[in-house]
Amino acid sequence: MREGDGGHWDDYRFALAVFRAGTVSAAARRLGVDHATVIRRIDRLERHLGERLFHRRASGYVATEAGQAIAATADAVESAIINGQSVVGRSAARLTGTVRIGAPDGFGSAFLAPRLTGLVERHPDLDIQLVATARLFSLSKREADIAIGLSLPQEGRIVGRKLTDYDLKLYASPLYLRRFPAIASRRDLEGHRFIGYIEELLYTPELDYLHHVSPAISARLRSANLNAQLHAAVAGVGLAVLPCFMAADRRDLVCVLPDEVTLTRSFWLLMHADSRDLARIRAVAEHIYAVVERDREVFFGRR
Repeated sequence: MREGDGGHWDDYRFALAVFRAGTVSAAARRLGVDHATVIRRIDRLERHLGERLFHRRASGYVATEAGQAIAATADAVESAIINGQSVVGRSAARLTGTVRIGAPDGFGSAFLAPRLTGLVERHPDLDIQLVATARLFSLSKREADIAIGLSLPQEGRIVGRKLTDYDLKLYASPLYLRRFPAIASRRDLEGHRFIGYIEELLYTPELDYLHHVSPAISARLRSANLNAQLHAAVAGVGLAVLPCFMAADRRDLVCVLPDEVTLTRSFWLLMHADSRDLARIRAVAEHIYAVVERDREVFFGRR
């Protein structure tokens, strides 16, 4: 785009970043520039177009109708650029750039993080960002390049592939089991202390599983973070339903009713249709597929 056509592509890219991030400071961090540069670029684009693109509010920047139209245009241009880069990327000898992986806290921290060494060593110029937290990631808004989800989205231009099923079982610390009545069947669970999720903060229905263990139980301690639940169980706070890949190999946890209580969920690897063939994203996705396949047994508590 030439100056007379309504601004440079970079100006549209800055507007798109603000639209996605919602604040100038967050957009600046994503773009790797300072706060003032973002404001200057947005002001320049608004002058070129003769339109206000954002309402400036204390809580952030809110796109006007014109701003939403510009963001849609910029998103389409970005998609075309990504598709063009993917063709060149297939012949690139060295991978560069950033790939952000959004993953559930348990999978991201307990399984994936320790298995990124090979990827980092093979591609030393690649910047890997692992966001391991309990939330959904919007691939359409480019919050992540790759997302690990518990289900396949039904809407949007998202492509997905099933990584693996995984088992969850009931765990408690030896300390807890010594202090409280013995558990020989599901009927004995009533009256015991449980650890679980905060229901109104569940980001996906697949995590609402405590009632599947027994309708007579409820959590006394709740956390939106799976690692917090695990550590609370280790400390003897109560019983917790935990993924086998996090808990089965720990000596400070005991599996309770292993033959009666087993839940199964699935992990999916998700990418945006416009960027799935980009060389750097494809390399990271293939690495995740490979380590999951290699270590698949850990998802079922087997080594």
